Amino acid sequence: MYLSISTTAFGALSVVKQARKARTESDTLLLLDAVVSAAAIATGLAILVRELKRIGDDDVLFG
Repeated sequence: MYLSISTTAFGALSVVKQARKARTESDTLLLLDAVVSAAAIATGLAILVRELKRIGDDDVLFG
Protein backbone atom coordinates (compact mmCIF):
# COMPACT_ATOMS: atom_id res chain seq x y z
CA MET A 1 0.00 0.00 0.00
CA TYR A 2 2.77 2.43 0.93
CA LEU A 3 4.63 1.60 -2.27
CA SER A 4 1.54 2.58 -4.25
CA ILE A 5 1.33 5.90 -2.41
CA SER A 6 4.98 6.72 -3.07
CA THR A 7 4.68 5.72 -6.73
CA THR A 8 1.64 7.97 -7.09
CA ALA A 9 3.49 10.89 -5.49
CA PHE A 10 6.45 10.40 -7.82
CA GLY A 11 4.08 10.28 -10.79
CA ALA A 12 2.50 13.55 -9.68
CA LEU A 13 5.90 15.23 -9.64
CA SER A 14 6.57 13.98 -13.15
CA VAL A 15 3.25 15.33 -14.38
CA VAL A 16 3.98 18.75 -12.88
CA LYS A 17 7.34 18.86 -14.65
CA GLN A 18 5.70 17.76 -17.90
CA ALA A 19 3.02 20.45 -17.60
CA ARG A 20 5.61 23.16 -16.95
CA LYS A 21 7.61 22.06 -19.98
CA ALA A 22 4.47 22.02 -22.13
CA ARG A 23 3.51 25.53 -21.06
CA THR A 24 7.04 26.82 -21.66
CA GLU A 25 7.16 25.33 -25.15
CA SER A 26 3.48 26.10 -25.89
CA ASP A 27 3.00 22.44 -26.79
CA THR A 28 -0.74 21.74 -26.67
CA LEU A 29 -0.41 18.00 -27.19
CA LEU A 30 2.11 17.63 -24.37
CA LEU A 31 -0.11 19.73 -22.11
CA LEU A 32 -3.09 17.53 -22.93
CA ASP A 33 -1.01 14.47 -22.08
CA ALA A 34 -0.13 16.03 -18.72
CA VAL A 35 -3.80 16.74 -17.98
CA VAL A 36 -4.84 13.18 -18.81
CA SER A 37 -1.99 11.81 -16.71
CA ALA A 38 -3.03 14.05 -13.81
CA ALA A 39 -6.58 12.71 -14.06
CA ALA A 40 -5.25 9.15 -13.94
CA ILE A 41 -3.18 9.97 -10.87
CA ALA A 42 -6.18 11.59 -9.16
CA THR A 43 -8.26 8.49 -9.85
CA GLY A 44 -5.52 6.22 -8.51
CA LEU A 45 -5.21 8.34 -5.40
CA ALA A 46 -8.96 8.16 -4.81
CA ILE A 47 -8.81 4.38 -5.06
CA LEU A 48 -5.91 4.26 -2.58
CA VAL A 49 -7.81 6.43 -0.10
CA ARG A 50 -10.83 4.16 -0.42
CA GLU A 51 -8.67 1.10 0.25
CA LEU A 52 -7.08 2.76 3.28
CA LYS A 53 -10.55 3.49 4.66
CA ARG A 54 -11.53 -0.14 4.15
CA ILE A 55 -8.44 -1.30 5.99
CA GLY A 56 -9.23 1.15 8.79
CA ASP A 57 -12.80 -0.13 9.07
CA ASP A 58 -11.69 -3.77 9.24
CA ASP A 59 -8.77 -3.34 11.64
CA VAL A 60 -9.53 -2.74 15.30
CA LEU A 61 -6.05 -1.36 16.03
CA PHE A 62 -5.98 0.98 13.01
CA GLY A 63 -8.63 3.30 14.42
